[in-house]
Amino acid sequence: MFHINEFKKISGVTVRTLRYYDKLNLLKPSSKTQGGHRLYSHTELKKLQQIQFLKNIGFQLSEIKNMLESEEWDWSKSLMKQLSYVMSEKERLSEIELSLRELINGIAVDGEEFRIKKIMSLYTRDSKRVLTDNQDEFNIENTEVLKRLPNMASSDPDSLEWIALIGQLKKYMHLGYRNSRVQNIIKRMNEKKDEDFNEEDAFLDKLWAIRMSPEKSEEYNLYPIDQEVLNFLEKAYEYYINME
Repeated sequence: MFHINEFKKISGVTVRTLRYYDKLNLLKPSSKTQGGHRLYSHTELKKLQQIQFLKNIGFQLSEIKNMLESEEWDWSKSLMKQLSYVMSEKERLSEIELSLRELINGIAVDGEEFRIKKIMSLYTRDSKRVLTDNQDEFNIENTEVLKRLPNMASSDPDSLEWIALIGQLKKYMHLGYRNSRVQNIIKRMNEKKDEDFNEEDAFLDKLWAIRMSPEKSEEYNLYPIDQEVLNFLEKAYEYYINME
């Protein structure tokens, strides 16, 4: 027999949890000392291991109690139900992960101006899906180009570089679009444009026209970049092209 403090050390479960399980009639001690201290045997240890295992794979304590007490419990049905739940949770968590990546990357673009209003506007965005659904109107030569579009919810190096470039451009706007630092950013943007979207000028022109319209940008679920930044980018790019 194990005193509750010994049982705690052997099982790795806190005394508070053991008392709670006792209160739920989930795991009762074998007996008690004359002083009222709980005593446990190897039988309770085995049952506790079963409880912890079922808890770790997602079952609620009320379900576990019924599962362990009933000799006619349909284990196959319960496990299939739990698997279905875990799969749906996995999908939900994946969506949350993408949202968090997008919010983190949004801070890289907008810095201190990134506020709750923009967070809410990003929560249900899926711009790539919207563009894919409307790809016929973009005169796309190679549909693979859609996979290369910068994605605010991605951690791929290309998307992160585009995000960083926009963030740097916004940071140095106060220097003016003719400034050498700004022009170096534009130069790298132009190089990346050629690397990622070679021979897709018609698509890029159409996409830029959408980007420059706040209403169209929202319709296509594009990341909401401030119009001031877009106007600055357009001026800086025009200057860069004319200076080449």
